[in-house]
Amino acid sequence: MWFFRRMLRVPWTARKTNEEVLKETESTRSLMNRIRRRQAKFVGHIMRREGLENLVTTGRMEGKKSRGRQREKMLDGMTSWMGTKRVTDTLSESWDRESWKDMIANAKGQGT
Repeated sequence: MWFFRRMLRVPWTARKTNEEVLKETESTRSLMNRIRRRQAKFVGHIMRREGLENLVTTGRMEGKKSRGRQREKMLDGMTSWMGTKRVTDTLSESWDRESWKDMIANAKGQGT
């Protein structure tokens, strides 16, 4: 936000809200999309490797499930954000790096 204020030369004594500055620059907040894109890049990196991180992310760990409501898995949120139907589609796309990058770039991006 500070860079918009700097571009518009808004002094610190001016009583302008961040929303007013965003309206002047005709832009929107994109923090959640930025976080999701970085998560997607990380998930693609993890899925291309065979290791403990891959097992934990896909949920193939041995043992009992904890009581109560199960936590939402990272891959479930990723598939809904990317607009794919199933988690397996997302996992199979992660093996091809170029198609994964295209998928991240063309994600529908829910959230603010």
